[in-house]
Formats: sequence, structure tokens, C-alpha cells
Amino acid sequence: MTNADAKVVHVVHGIDTEGPLKEPLEATFHRLSHIFNIELEPTEENLRKIQNMELDLGGLEQDVAKVFAPALISYNDDWDKVHAMLARIMTWEFRERFPDSYGEPWKYTWFTLDHVGFEDNPRFRDLGWHKVYDRYRAAQREFSCDIDEIGFHHHPVPFSRAANHCATAFFNHTPIIFEILARKILERGWFPASYRPGFHTIRPDSHWFLEQYIPFDYSNQSSNDDYSAQTDLSGGRYGDWRRAPQSWTPYHPSHDDYQVPGGCRRWIARCLNVGTRFRLMEKGDVEKAFDQAQEGAPTILSFTHHDYRDMEPDIDYVQSLIREVAEAYPDVKFRWCTAREAMRSAMNLPEPEAMRGSQTIEDNRLVVSIDRPIFGPQPFLAIKTKDGRFLSDNFDFQSTPGDPAGGTWTYVFDEQTQVLDDLEAVGWAANDAYGNTIIGRIDLLTNEQSIL
Repeated sequence: MTNADAKVVHVVHGIDTEGPLKEPLEATFHRLSHIFNIELEPTEENLRKIQNMELDLGGLEQDVAKVFAPALISYNDDWDKVHAMLARIMTWEFRERFPDSYGEPWKYTWFTLDHVGFEDNPRFRDLGWHKVYDRYRAAQREFSCDIDEIGFHHHPVPFSRAANHCATAFFNHTPIIFEILARKILERGWFPASYRPGFHTIRPDSHWFLEQYIPFDYSNQSSNDDYSAQTDLSGGRYGDWRRAPQSWTPYHPSHDDYQVPGGCRRWIARCLNVGTRFRLMEKGDVEKAFDQAQEGAPTILSFTHHDYRDMEPDIDYVQSLIREVAEAYPDVKFRWCTAREAMRSAMNLPEPEAMRGSQTIEDNRLVVSIDRPIFGPQPFLAIKTKDGRFLSDNFDFQSTPGDPAGGTWTYVFDEQTQVLDDLEAVGWAANDAYGNTIIGRIDLLTNEQSIL
């Protein structure tokens, strides 16, 4: 996709795609205590009174009612309900009811995760490898909508190993992200080019991990939204974007501070919330995006929410804002995009030829070559052992990263790493700066090879 028009608002609907979620009444009131330090008996009557602002909560009545509004605690609590929602919003009739300035239908980017590494599951998440990813691949086939993109979403495992607790560290006691991506390469032939962070959170470890592999990052939630009454979010807790730009133009982050523009590789786009309790996208945010585009600045207006709530009202809300604001900007066009398409078009990234690669195992050494520069310094290496373990490691570098002629990387299998006879398969994946992906796999049991 190229940006033939200078004044375009690229609109990205990115969903933190996590599957069903249940919240028992007791858990709802536990959140009330955690967020606002308010203790109430967990009854349906008290919940109704909270929602109708009929209780004295020390001046927090409106804030509490907003967080526990019926729409926010009415969940798709099983896959049948998720599928029923998808059967409405993924149809072409729904997508085409409000076309963009080019007559094109609505698009989604499904940032899918794997709920793995957890031992406690009080919200009844669908735990297991590929559970969410496979559902959405199947939905794309069922509703004939290959115009959507599947991106990557990740929840680090907390110290409690509870699936309802938040964590910020990729590389704590359970760095499960390596196995997730290794399995995606070897078992699904897929590797992401776009990312949305779990709990809206980037920290130094995830910042530097993404810099190796994933070029497009929709994480910046810099906002003027006042949620100070929600004590669980104070002081930069979880998604800290207080110093980040509020521009709708993506930026390259600095090495030591992901919130500050600098010299790193990947693009970070601003992405606000809808249908939740904080950092909400409002009319003024949409107007700012159209103002930027009017001035000729690269503009991506992106928003996110979750598939465990009914997304149709949120889509209606965003479309109504865009329809209303667009009338005041007759010279500005708006385009529905996936996460990858928006970055390519808005940032006017030069489109290269498709990457070509080669792979071979020479004695006990894997040799991977790619014919032009990749996004990061090395491909992602995936290893599967005969006893069912999925591993990753660093390559040895046989060329300088970024060489215009491409690169070659090697990995030695021996007693210091993994003996080749103990392995079932190896694979690797890399993106380029345009978001093209190349994936290689070798089945060591059958010697079958593929490069996708």
C-alpha cells in the first residue's frame, strides 16, 4: 500500500484478542476494593446501586459507576458468545455499512495471545497453546475475510501464576514468550510483524525484545484522561506512557526510554482505548488526528478493546466520531487499515521485493541466509526436541547486521546446546522493515524443508 494522498487519516481497529472471560460477582467486588479501596458486600442489589449512583462512596460515585457500568461487566464468557459476536461484526454486510473514503470495508487486526504458563485460572480463560489464534484463523475462513491481519499480544506470567493478575516482565521466572513464538513458527508457520502489549505495558526488557524482531508496535497510550481516582493505575503502574508523544504520528523510540523518540528501529503508534475504564479515545482525539492529516503529517488513528466484550457498540461509537469529525475536514480522507498496512502507508515505507532465504544443516551446524537486510540483528530461532520441548537461542553472526547484501547466521548443535540427534525440528523467522515475513522450517525426522 502506498500513500498517494498526502492528507489521510489511517484508522486501525486493533483488538486485544484473548477469548472468553468470566467474572463472578465476588470478583467484581474484589476489583472494587482493589481499584477504589471501597469494601461492600457482594450482592446484586449493591451492584445495581453502584451502577445507579445510589450509594454514598465519598465523592467517587461517578468514577465507580463508570468502571462498573453494565456494558463493561457484561462479558462474552464462552466461545459461543464470542462466535455470535463475530458472526455479526465479521460479515461483509457489517463491514461495508460505513465504507472509508476509498469505498473500502472495515478491517480488523486481531492481536492474539496464548494463555500459557498459568496455574490459577479464576476468570476461566481458555488456557493452552494456539487456542485463541486457531479460533480466529477459523473465523477468517468461515467469514471469508482475509483482509484482516493477525498480530501478536502477550501477557507475561506473574509471580502468582494467576491468569487474572498483571505482570510487566518478559524475562522473569517464566519467560514463556520464547516458547510461544517457537511453537507459532514450527506448529503454525506464522510469525508476527505487529504487536499490542498486554496490560498496555512496555518495559525495558520487552522494549529491547521487540527491537530484535517486530517492526510495528501499537502501544503508546499517552493521554489526558484523568483516572487518578483509580488507585491501581497511579504512578505509572502497568502501562506508563506519561512522557510519550500525544501525536498520532508514530515514532522510533530511544534505546533507554521507550516513551521518548530516538534512534531505535521499530515504529511505535499511539493507540487509545474504547469500551473500558481509562485512556479513552474521545472526539477531541479524532479531531487532532484530522488536524494532523490536514497539515500533511503522517497520521494513524488507532484504538483497542477486547473481544470478551461486545465490540459492536464500540465500533458504532468510533465510526460515529469519524463520520462527525470528517464532515469538518472535506480535504482529508480516511482509510480503514490493518496495523501493518497503516504503518506502510502512513510512514510511506519503501516496498522492497519479497525476501528470499536459504537454509541448510551442514554436519551439526544450521546455516540461514537471507538476501537483504532484515528488521533486527538476527532471525528468531525455534527448536523442537524429540521429548516435546520448544526452545530458542541466539544465532552466531556470519555477516554484519544491516548489510545491503543480506545476512548469514549459523547455529551449532552439540553437547553445549542441543545434540542434533535429540531434535525433531528447527525453524526460524524474520521480518523486514516493511513488515514482510519470512519463515523457514526443517523437519529433522523426514528431512522435509519449507521456506514461507
